[in-house]
Amino acid sequence: MIRNSTNRRLKTTTAACLAAAVCVCMSTGCQSTINGQTLPSPYYLQDDVQYFPSGPEFKLPREAAALRAARAQEKLDRR
Repeated sequence: MIRNSTNRRLKTTTAACLAAAVCVCMSTGCQSTINGQTLPSPYYLQDDVQYFPSGPEFKLPREAAALRAARAQEKLDRR
């Protein structure tokens, strides 16, 4: 009787772990990383291509102008 209960519990636990593993595998995304390579999804040929044009080379022009103005004002204040 005890052996039958233990055997049933082992089967139930194994089935639950297997179901959880399948759920985790199904919910992980399309890309996979294998040996340091990021491999695309199998549907990458049907994916839409997104194009982002390049922006300005220097990203902080207003901050640079403000710093130059502050330095110039500081030089005028020293005199």
